[in-house]
Amino acid sequence: HVQLVESGGGSVQTGESLRLSCEASPLPFSINCLAYFRQSPGQERKLVAHIFTMGGSTWYDASLRGRSTISLDKSKNTMFLRMNNLKPEDTAMYFCAAARGNCDTVGQMHYWGQGTQVTVS
Repeated sequence: HVQLVESGGGSVQTGESLRLSCEASPLPFSINCLAYFRQSPGQERKLVAHIFTMGGSTWYDASLRGRSTISLDKSKNTMFLRMNNLKPEDTAMYFCAAARGNCDTVGQMHYWGQGTQVTVS
């Protein structure tokens, strides 16, 4: 079993930055992909970024592409999502997740963090 513990959310002003953290305990070789999803009230949980644990290739949803960076520090078993130039539409609960396969859909993820709230005003 993999436990994911999130931190780094908060309330910020438009244009500011945040860095979300997701520590995995443990991070076994069986985990192929780590991801961030976000969910606003009344909406479905949506994939916004992922990173493969081997090779480090990344993907971003168009909403974050160009102003966000996802990274993985294997020495700390911790994934980071740095979001710059935040907008009110980025307001959501952000969840990290881990998968043994791909990270394309909610159904593919095997483990979830507890979520961290990001509010942009």
